[in-house]
Amino acid sequence: MTDITMYTAQGCSYCNAAERLLRTRGVDQLNKIRVDLEAGKLEEMMTRSGRRTVPQIFIGSLHVGGFDELSRLDREGRLEPLLRG
Repeated sequence: MTDITMYTAQGCSYCNAAERLLRTRGVDQLNKIRVDLEAGKLEEMMTRSGRRTVPQIFIGSLHVGGFDELSRLDREGRLEPLLRG
């Protein structure tokens, strides 16, 4: 399965929803980066994604976006092929 990185923060309901969706699709290894706890990670996320809000999800090097984009990929049947690499 492809490496998945999710920039997240405590209390983020969209982050929790994204993680639940990924888990239901068989993701057991998720690299979660807490932008609210780790110095410099918010800036890193903004540089990588061009966005300021969490979650920001990367499947391999592909920037998927946030929960809405992740959910859309799933509804369109395009998420699982990305997860398999």
